[in-house]
Amino acid sequence: MRAQTLTPFQLFGNQGRYVVPMFQRPYVWNREEQWEPLWQDVRTLAERMLEESSAGVREEAPTHFLGAIVLDQQFAPTAFIPARHIIDGQQRLTTLQLLLDAAEAVVREHGLAADASALRGLILNNAAIAQSPDDVFKVWPTNYDRSAFRAAMTDGHKPTGDDAKSQIVKAHEFFSHEIAEWAELDGDPEKVRQRLHSLTLALTQSLRLVVIDLEDGDNAQVIFETLNHRGTPLLAADLVKNFVFQIAEADGLDPETLYEEHWKKFDSKEWRRSVGTGSQKRPRLDVFLNYWLVMRTLREVPADRVFTDFRSLVSSAETGVIEHVRDLSASAEVFERLERADAFSLEGTFYYRVLSVLRQSAWGPFLLWLYREGPDAVEPAQRERALKAAESWAIRRMLVRAPTRAITALVVDLLRVMDEAPRDEVGEALSRYLAEQTVESRYWPSDSDVRSAVVDQPIYGRIPQARVRMILEELEDQARTPLAEEGHCTRGKLTIEHVMPQGWREHWRLPGERTPELESMDRDRYIHTLGNLTLVNNKLNPALSNRPWLDSEAVARGLGKRGKQSILEEHSVLVLNREILRGHPDQWTEEAIRRRGERMAEQIIQSWPRFAPAG
Repeated sequence: MRAQTLTPFQLFGNQGRYVVPMFQRPYVWNREEQWEPLWQDVRTLAERMLEESSAGVREEAPTHFLGAIVLDQQFAPTAFIPARHIIDGQQRLTTLQLLLDAAEAVVREHGLAADASALRGLILNNAAIAQSPDDVFKVWPTNYDRSAFRAAMTDGHKPTGDDAKSQIVKAHEFFSHEIAEWAELDGDPEKVRQRLHSLTLALTQSLRLVVIDLEDGDNAQVIFETLNHRGTPLLAADLVKNFVFQIAEADGLDPETLYEEHWKKFDSKEWRRSVGTGSQKRPRLDVFLNYWLVMRTLREVPADRVFTDFRSLVSSAETGVIEHVRDLSASAEVFERLERADAFSLEGTFYYRVLSVLRQSAWGPFLLWLYREGPDAVEPAQRERALKAAESWAIRRMLVRAPTRAITALVVDLLRVMDEAPRDEVGEALSRYLAEQTVESRYWPSDSDVRSAVVDQPIYGRIPQARVRMILEELEDQARTPLAEEGHCTRGKLTIEHVMPQGWREHWRLPGERTPELESMDRDRYIHTLGNLTLVNNKLNPALSNRPWLDSEAVARGLGKRGKQSILEEHSVLVLNREILRGHPDQWTEEAIRRRGERMAEQIIQSWPRFAPAG
């Protein structure tokens, strides 16, 4: 196969036909996903060219990449219009033709004869050498769409019947309307002409397509099936790889050595597998590239901009592509070590709690930045300070149920703060910056905020159980430390249990000091607070879980010999539960829940402190 990058003028400027084979599907592109984005991109190009022309600026014309197409040359007798089959990219080429034709009609209507002629030459072949009326069309769709395409592309013809409902006709109508409305935005005839001239230049010269021509022996249908059915969709990393090796060859580097030393590992299945990032799944390599780009550029990089921003970074940098690839490879090793870090290490804990349980993948570039190596490495004490401050900020906001919509922007700002700080002050700079934030989307909840959320507010049912469990795991670890208990609490495996059961009305008596309504309201207020929650090794049977507290009460009610207290002791050896059992041998009440909640709040404040701003 041979590949080259062409403009619409180069692709359509000569006599020729691009025919969609019968085995391909009909035209399916739509307004929201394809037409509007394409028009916005073309309009932006035209407006930029118009601005530069008005300002008298002479710069390299802006371009926009439309994607790739695969073509297969067909035999054509002498004097016949040469034809190629569109093996891949028929949706793209068909849409481009509809856009060109819609633009030509508006340009011609406003009297721009030269521009209209330039556009028309990209739409229609010379009728004098056409073997049939339909041979004048430079793109000819599959059988299903030919009638609608003919109707849309024929001047003065109004589509009817099924043609009027076709996506092809709707696309042509959309582009016609948008172009006319945009051109006539100012109402000034001269400005209309300037806009349409810039649009003509954008359409004919500034769009780019990668055109891949098949050669003798290439099986067109197998290639089509591979690209559209059996093939794996291109990752952003695939585009990055292609760009890297194109530049490497242009710079005279040895691509094989570059591949073996720095890129080969990225082609493994392990790097291409899907991983969770928040509510979505993306290829692991694309996730890493995103983290690396944010870390290096110190700005947000949307998932759909990974390749574009990588290309911009390499193109604008003073260092060559080899330096970026080496850094990418070294950072990948750091990334893998962080993924494999011991679950109870500083970085492993942050990864588990913030990236996995809180599902805040926006912190990935932050973690990668802190553990980078070389002359810019951060001092361990400052790294620890930064991680603890960031984790405290994230967990405190989770407890008070603060919004998370602006985390990505915050992380980018934190990276800039740390990047500007001396390496022996990184943690201090980050802590100070977080403590100074006051807006709702960024503030670091105070100790009093945490106390109120833990003691008085229901946690269970309002915060995902994995996050509640994470808090209880930390409290269990705290309880073990002063007792010299060995090991850490198991992470992500234990079950949350209500000490006073959710179904307390079945077997738990009210104190009887006030009206039943008031006492029930008070009990329901505390039943889902953290003070009434604990962890057990195995989920208790609801019938057992709802039993009264004491064995004697269970016997009195004909429920067997054991109450909730004995069952809880049997099902868990956790220190958290031993404290509950030891401190409340006779009863478990609302007051006990509140007092335990208050103690837990103070422990949480100690585990995730809020560092006060300096001064």
